[in-house]
Amino acid sequence: MIKKLEPTPSDVTIIIPTLNEEAGIGKVIDEFKKFGYNNLLVIDGNSEDKTREIAREKGARVVVQSGRGKGQAVAEAFSLVDTDVAVLIDGDGTYDPKDIEKMLEPIRRGVAEHVIGNRLVNFEDGAFTRLNLIGNKILNWIFRVLYGVELYDILSGYRALTKDVYKNVNLLKHGFEVEAELTVETLANGFRIIEVPINYYRRHGSTKLSPLGDGLKIGRTIAELLVRYNPAKYLYFLGGLFLLFGFLSGVYVVYEWFRNVSHNLLATVTAIFVLGGVQFMAIGFVMSYLFRVMVEVKRSIRELKE
Repeated sequence: MIKKLEPTPSDVTIIIPTLNEEAGIGKVIDEFKKFGYNNLLVIDGNSEDKTREIAREKGARVVVQSGRGKGQAVAEAFSLVDTDVAVLIDGDGTYDPKDIEKMLEPIRRGVAEHVIGNRLVNFEDGAFTRLNLIGNKILNWIFRVLYGVELYDILSGYRALTKDVYKNVNLLKHGFEVEAELTVETLANGFRIIEVPINYYRRHGSTKLSPLGDGLKIGRTIAELLVRYNPAKYLYFLGGLFLLFGFLSGVYVVYEWFRNVSHNLLATVTAIFVLGGVQFMAIGFVMSYLFRVMVEVKRSIRELKE
C-alpha cells in the first residue's frame, strides 16, 4: 500500500534546470505562480544570457549548479529541497505548467510515488523533429524489451516525485541520460511509476540535445543500468547466445554424422555451449527471483516504517 499524500502548492517544489533559457523561463515561472506554486528552484548551469536575472525578478530561488550537465543539476537540486513532492520541468516552455494537477493526481490517490508526463500522446506540430520522434520511440521500445516495464516516454523531463523517491535515488549520470537513470533507480528501489498524458510544445530557443550523440549515450545508459535493475537479464542474454551457438553447431554435427563424417571435437564444443547456456539461464532465473524478492522486501520495510 502506497502512502497517500495530499500535497498543497506549499508542499511542492518546482525544480527547473536551466542553461540559456531567457526566452522561456519567465513564462514558465509566471504560469506556476498563477496556479499557486510559489516554491520554485531554478538550478542554472552558468547561463550566459539573462536566465538567472529573469528568474530572480519573477520570484524564483536561483542556484548556480556546482558542476556541469542536466543530470548533475537534478542531483544537486534534490539535495537542496525537502518538500513532500518535487516536480521536475524544463525551463524552455515545451511543457505546460497547468498539467501539474494531472502529475500530482496519482500521488494524491496513492497509486504511484513517481509520475512521468507522457509527451508522445499529445504534442504540437514541430515539437519533435522526425529524427527525435523516431529516436524516442526506439529508445522506449528498447527499454520495454530489456526491463519488461510498460512505459512509453522514459525520456520525458516533466516528472513528479515524492520525497521518498527523490531522496533515495542515486544519480551518477551527468547529462541527458538522467531521465532514464531516474526511471531505473525508481524501479530498482521498489517504487511505483505511472505515466499520465501531457501537452508538449515547440521549445523557445535552440535545443541543446544532439539527436544522434545523446541518443547513443542514452541507449548505452539504458543497457548499462540493467545491472542496477536486474543483472539476471545479462545472464539470460549470454545463456541464449550459448544455446544458439550450441544449436547451430549441433545441427552441423548431426548433419555430418548422417554423411558418416565424425566431428568429435566439435561435438564436445557443442555440449559445452549447451550446458553453459542452460547454466547461465538457471543462474539468471535464480538471480531474477532474488531481485524481485529484494524489491518487495524494500517496499515492505518502507511500508512498515510508515
